[in-house]
Amino acid sequence: MPYPENSIKYYSLSARVLHWGMAALLLSMLFVGLLMVRSLEPWQLTLLALHKSFGVVAFIAVLFRVAVRLSVRPPELPTELSGIQRFIARISHLLLYAAMIALPISGYLMQNSAGRPVEFFGLFSLPPVLPISLDSYGLLRELHGLIALGLIGLVLLHIAAALHHGWVRRDGVLQTMLFQRES
Repeated sequence: MPYPENSIKYYSLSARVLHWGMAALLLSMLFVGLLMVRSLEPWQLTLLALHKSFGVVAFIAVLFRVAVRLSVRPPELPTELSGIQRFIARISHLLLYAAMIALPISGYLMQNSAGRPVEFFGLFSLPPVLPISLDSYGLLRELHGLIALGLIGLVLLHIAAALHHGWVRRDGVLQTMLFQRES
């Protein structure tokens, strides 16, 4: 038996909705971020404004996600996974959460140090918390880019692990996050 008796078989519906919604949001944000730094097209300013607004949405969503994760017990991993596999799963999830929190914060601080407002869909601007500084802007821009690249790597590792569990091991780990009939 791959799972302990009486264990939870699926993530909660709220966890699954947040997971897949944030996956779509973050992948599109990462794609747009990479596209923006490679282009000086006229649409770049519109894309940047949307990127900032959706960055705020992503930050709020990850806070909800952390709250759900801390309040709802997740499914246990299969008992046949080794200690090192369990450790890697825990560390990679912690790093994913850390990157999902650090990325919008670094973007917000980067825009602050450049003297650019972070507007939320044109409705209001977030207050600046840093003084304008070209040196800080350069450092935060590099940090934002490095965190984004790290998140891309973590997402690829996460997808590879999920597919490995779903297609190779067939141990039910992938199914815990899918939308299907619960038995």
